[in-house]
Amino acid sequence: MTTAADIHTAAATPIWRRGGLVLAALAAVLATALLVGGRYGLLLAVGLGFGIVLEGLRFGFAGPWRAMILRRDPGGLWAQLLSIALVSLVAFPLLAANQGELSGAQGPIGFAMIAGAFVFGAAMQVVLGCGSGTLVNAGSGNVVSLVALPFFAIGSFAGAYHLIWWTDLGALPVLTLSGWQGAAITLLGLSAIAAVLWKLAAPENRRLPRRLIVAAVLLAALAILNLIVAGQPWGVVYGLGLWAAKAASAAGADLSGSVFWSAPASVERLTHSLLTDYTSLTNIGIILGAFLVASWRTGGLSQKIQSLPAQAWLAAMVAGFLLGYSSRLAFGCNVGAFFSGISTGSLHGWVWFAAAFAGSIYGVKLRPLLKLEARS
Repeated sequence: MTTAADIHTAAATPIWRRGGLVLAALAAVLATALLVGGRYGLLLAVGLGFGIVLEGLRFGFAGPWRAMILRRDPGGLWAQLLSIALVSLVAFPLLAANQGELSGAQGPIGFAMIAGAFVFGAAMQVVLGCGSGTLVNAGSGNVVSLVALPFFAIGSFAGAYHLIWWTDLGALPVLTLSGWQGAAITLLGLSAIAAVLWKLAAPENRRLPRRLIVAAVLLAALAILNLIVAGQPWGVVYGLGLWAAKAASAAGADLSGSVFWSAPASVERLTHSLLTDYTSLTNIGIILGAFLVASWRTGGLSQKIQSLPAQAWLAAMVAGFLLGYSSRLAFGCNVGAFFSGISTGSLHGWVWFAAAFAGSIYGVKLRPLLKLEARS
């Protein structure tokens, strides 16, 4: 949360520097629009919006889950549920009216999906960042996330490479809710979770801060815009895996042995610019948006290299890889599976939430054992 010290420091930041940051962001959006098309420029702008809201208003996924587990503080989780509910109110009728043009974030429920979500929940608590959180933290200068991010991308690439083998272990067909009935069931489900959180919350924490309400509304608006412009919901994991796949391909790796990466759609994306991949654009925008806010707030990134033992840095690398690998098996992270999955009617989003939250309980306990903090 922004503090008085943040405000004072931001006020002390030279006007020319703050203006330059804004102009640079606008120039990036305009250049993308001119180079590859207006839709792509708009998606980069949406990504910037995500990054600005997530960093500027301190809206996250991993942190609020941790707060609920350790302090029985559900405020951040309530904000997530509120944002999902707002998106679903618009997404369900949009998807029903534009079949073939718009698609939901769908995934099958299976052994690998559930295990992947559980591992992801644990790993995100180790590095204190989910998919979007790792991008935001890296953009704002958090060195643990800067270390974890490339391993996240490598893990996503590897998970996609092996995805078919894992799904062949057994999975149900894709199950979805649709229409007004689906929207009603989704809202009832979200309300039920919110009520359970109320019962479990510590009495002093039964509140939803105004800052988080504003963030939830803004995030929902951006997610709906993402769906309309891209034709698909907000996601993170595929874009990161694509970055590693393009690097591997450029290094001469043969990806034809992977059903996923040799599929026509993947081959097309591998041969085209990252600026034409919707998920990559919003991921880049999130990093830039977080960087913009952090630089505005401090007058330049000021975080110092943390004094952590080698064991902790190794844990960050391994956790980063597991974040990418497990989220690919789970058909998304907190954004692609939980947020976008539930808000566009995929039942795998609900199962993902349950499995990932269970994993987070163990991840919270792991973090101090891995020397990433003195105590939980």
